[in-house]
Amino acid sequence: MDILRWLFEAQIPVGGSVLILREVLGNIFGLASALGGMRRKVWAWPAGIAGNLLLLTVFLGNVFGSATPATLWGQAGRQVMFIIVAIYGWQRWRQSRRAAGSSTAIAPAWASARTRVALVLALVAGTAALTPLFDSLGSYPPVWADAWTFMGSLLATYGMARGWTEFWLIWVAVDVVGVPLLFSAGYFASAFMYLFYGFFTLAGFIVWWRASRTQAAADASKVKVETAFPDPAVSK
Repeated sequence: MDILRWLFEAQIPVGGSVLILREVLGNIFGLASALGGMRRKVWAWPAGIAGNLLLLTVFLGNVFGSATPATLWGQAGRQVMFIIVAIYGWQRWRQSRRAAGSSTAIAPAWASARTRVALVLALVAGTAALTPLFDSLGSYPPVWADAWTFMGSLLATYGMARGWTEFWLIWVAVDVVGVPLLFSAGYFASAFMYLFYGFFTLAGFIVWWRASRTQAAADASKVKVETAFPDPAVSK
């Protein structure tokens, strides 16, 4: 109990202000998860869940006695969403790794054109639908930005679970809106971390893009070999 009390009360003085230790630790776990995701390692998901649990207590503001009183329902709600989707992604990547017999969990691939359109529409429609809900709950303004980060995070996490290379670009769209929102709400540790994420996600996109090209070339070579040398058993 003493450890939990210390965790919830601990603060880091910075200049004339303070940072909440839980916010810093949550973002460190988030960074570890992002690094694991870039390398397509299964441990990225449980690391992310640990960070989500910490950040959930932070973004609920006064509910947990936060040093920063602003409550961001979209940011808090997306931590719950992260945990739910992370459990799905964790299982999917574990199954994919076992099936492939590889150290990496999943083979990156591009989403179909129809899927891309659906992702864009879902982001816009979801933001429009959630904005009045978050507003009624008293979320920090501008409320549409809170809704945007929630929907974008949901779609990006789901895209990561499915192995779509585009999920990195969705994160960029989240960071463009989320960083100013977090700065204005006083969550400086998260704001600086998301600012770093903006550059990190571009690097992650390049890594997955190259991996998807390598995978596509390998699949094409496999098809050519199977076409040139068909399985006799199948031919019969």
